Amino acid sequence: MGVRGAVQLVNTSGRGELCLAGEVTAEVVAAFHARYGREPHVVDAVDAGSVTSLSPAALDLLLDHLDAAERRGRVVPVRRSPAVARLLSARRT
Repeated sequence: MGVRGAVQLVNTSGRGELCLAGEVTAEVVAAFHARYGREPHVVDAVDAGSVTSLSPAALDLLLDHLDAAERRGRVVPVRRSPAVARLLSARRT
């Protein structure tokens, strides 16, 4: 069975974007860390609009990137699927 989820950094029109899609498992996050490293990257946006589920590791990855932006005084827009919206609202309240 192939990978059903993905996480990657995309540079479009000079903007860095963290993209998450599908079923983002711990294995998907481990592959992301192997490719890009463990430190959060400076991104201008997050696209998680097609995420069907996030593992705890995937949620931590997303929150790490958002927290890093916040520490730099930046607000990063997040395109959210219903699954992501539920997790973020539960976690941030």
